[in-house]
Amino acid sequence: MSVQAKRTLKVEKLARIYDEEIAPVWGTRFGKMLLRNLAVPDRGQVLDISCGTGYPTIEILRRMNEGSRLIAIDASSAMLDVARRKIAELGPLGKKGVFFRTESPVPKLSFADDVYDLVVCNLGLDEMPSLEVALRDFARVAKKGGEVRCTLPLAGTFQEFHDLYREVLIKHDKHEALDRLEKHCAHYPTMDHVERCMRSANLQGHLEIEEFSLLFKSSREFFFAPVIEYGPLADWKEIAGGGQEMQDVFWYIKEAIDAYFDGRPFQVTVKAGCIIGKKTDQIIVAVPAPLAEIDLDELDETGRPNIDMDDIDTGLPIPPNRIAAGSVQMADPDDLEVEEIAEGDANDFDIDIDSPAEQELDAFIEGRKRPTHLDESD
Repeated sequence: MSVQAKRTLKVEKLARIYDEEIAPVWGTRFGKMLLRNLAVPDRGQVLDISCGTGYPTIEILRRMNEGSRLIAIDASSAMLDVARRKIAELGPLGKKGVFFRTESPVPKLSFADDVYDLVVCNLGLDEMPSLEVALRDFARVAKKGGEVRCTLPLAGTFQEFHDLYREVLIKHDKHEALDRLEKHCAHYPTMDHVERCMRSANLQGHLEIEEFSLLFKSSREFFFAPVIEYGPLADWKEIAGGGQEMQDVFWYIKEAIDAYFDGRPFQVTVKAGCIIGKKTDQIIVAVPAPLAEIDLDELDETGRPNIDMDDIDTGLPIPPNRIAAGSVQMADPDDLEVEEIAEGDANDFDIDIDSPAEQELDAFIEGRKRPTHLDESD
C-alpha cells in the first residue's frame, strides 16, 4: 500500500473515531447550546464553519424553510464525507439547500462581506489565529443584523487535571514546563476576554455558560479515552518536554491521579461557552489598548500568525494542524451531564516516535515498571 493510501485510511479512521467516540461526549454538548432557541430566518442564508461530521448542521437543516440555503465547510474532506452520508440518509429533507465545501477558515473565510443571516461554528475556533480575529471575520461575512453563534471551552476546563499537573511540576522543580503549562491554561478564554472580543467584532449579545463533567475509571482510561487522546493530550505532552523527561512527568501524573482518587472515578470539569451576538454597524465600544496595540504581523503565544484581515490574499486556505472539532448528534443528548468515557485503543494508528506529542506513554504500557531513577529522585 502506498504512503498516500495509508494516509487516506488514517484520516478516514480518525473521522470515524471522532464521529463515534469523541463527538457524542464533547461536541454534542456544545452543539446543544448553539441550537437552543435558534431560528433560521425565512429564505435565510446560513454558514456552518468547521461543520465536522454533521452536527449541528443536520439540526439547523431541519429548521430551514424552502428557499433557505446552508453552506457547510470543514478542512477535513473525510469529516465532510461522513456528514454527506448522514444528509443523504435523510431523504427529502437532505435535498434541501445544503452545500458542502472542503475549506479551512484559516487564515480568512473566502466568502464576501455581508452575506449570511446566520453564521455558526461549533468548536472550530481553536483552529483560528485568535478569538478576536475569528469573531471579526465571522461578523464580516454576516449581514447587518445577522446572528453569529460560536461554542468554545472556557477557562476552568480540565481544571482538576491542570491543578494536579501543576502540583507535580512544582514538586519536581520542572520550572520551564510549569511556565508552558500556565501559558497553555491561559489559552482558554475567560468570560471577560470573550466579551471584549465580541465588542471588538461589533457583535451585540451575550455569552451563555454551562458546566458539565467527564468521568473516567482510572488514569489509564483518562489518557486513552479518544476525547483526551485525540484532544488536549498532545499539548500536555509538549508541555512536559521530550524524551525521558516527558516520560518521567507522566509517571508522576499517573501516580498522583491514582493516589488522590484511590479507586474512585477521576472527574474533570468542562466549562462550555456559547457566543450569541448580532452584527451591528454601530461601534459598541472602543477596542481596549492591549488589543488595539497588537501587531497582527507577528506570532501570538501559540506560534500562530496573527493576521490583519484587510491584507489577506484569499487564495487557497491554509489547512489547520488538527482535526476541526465538529460534532454529531447523540440519541439522547440530555444524558450528557456526566459521561463515563470508554477507553480507546492506543494502537489504532502508527505513531511517529520522533514527535514528543505522539510518543507512547511508558507509564501506561502493559507490564512496564516504574523507572528506578524516579525512586532516587523521590
